[in-house]
Amino acid sequence: MLYARIAGYGFRRHSTYRAAAVAGAFTNTVFGILRAYVLIALWEARPGLAGYDLADAVTFCFLSQAFIGPMQVFGGGLELSERVRSGDVALDLLRPASLQMWSLADDLGRAAYLFLARSLPPTAAGAVLFGLVFPADPLTWLSFTAGLTLGVIVSFALRYLVALSACWVIDDRGVQTMSLVMTFFFSGMVLPLNLFPGWLGTLAQALPWSAMVQVPADLYLGKRDVLEALGFQAAWAVALLALGALATNAARRKVVIQGG
Repeated sequence: MLYARIAGYGFRRHSTYRAAAVAGAFTNTVFGILRAYVLIALWEARPGLAGYDLADAVTFCFLSQAFIGPMQVFGGGLELSERVRSGDVALDLLRPASLQMWSLADDLGRAAYLFLARSLPPTAAGAVLFGLVFPADPLTWLSFTAGLTLGVIVSFALRYLVALSACWVIDDRGVQTMSLVMTFFFSGMVLPLNLFPGWLGTLAQALPWSAMVQVPADLYLGKRDVLEALGFQAAWAVALLALGALATNAARRKVVIQGG
């Protein structure tokens, strides 16, 4: 019940920033339209590219735009690194609750709000302007919901490790930038990972970042085996959360406080 209340608190806290959510939804919609026209030109020149038809490609475009908020594709979303720099993390570590699970619950509340505020408007605009694919099978919607949730958890686990690195590197901006580049390139945000050639495509599909955009989008489009896709996401979620738990235990013995 504690973590459920924390998730609810995270939802309410982020819902106070309504102007930012509206601005984000508008930006995602505009860039979604621009990206859609680029993909339309590409798929008209190469029909059936990567196993997608034109409608699938445009739908993938708007799905990836919709994932930006909940998945926090551009990084951040956690206050942990700032709390490390200020020393407030010492109080967090003294709570009778897991710092990692507390942060995860709060992040799930954030993702739920941004899904409503920043994911639905671009998708609705894409449906009106381009006519997106909508699954008719309820099981597809169920598997997509599970994939979306697991994608958010994988995203959190990666961002948590990046934020926690501030306990060791002090200034984590370099780590944050590297994480942004890896996420943007290997998640499927730029292009479907199916387009990557040879070993690069195989590697990109196997990395955890693909669980954030590529896998949920493929589940929505029915392009991937459900059990294999969800198992892949769950395996990475468990592995990264376990690594985060180990890093949290190590951080208890390695906390550097800056300032007076």
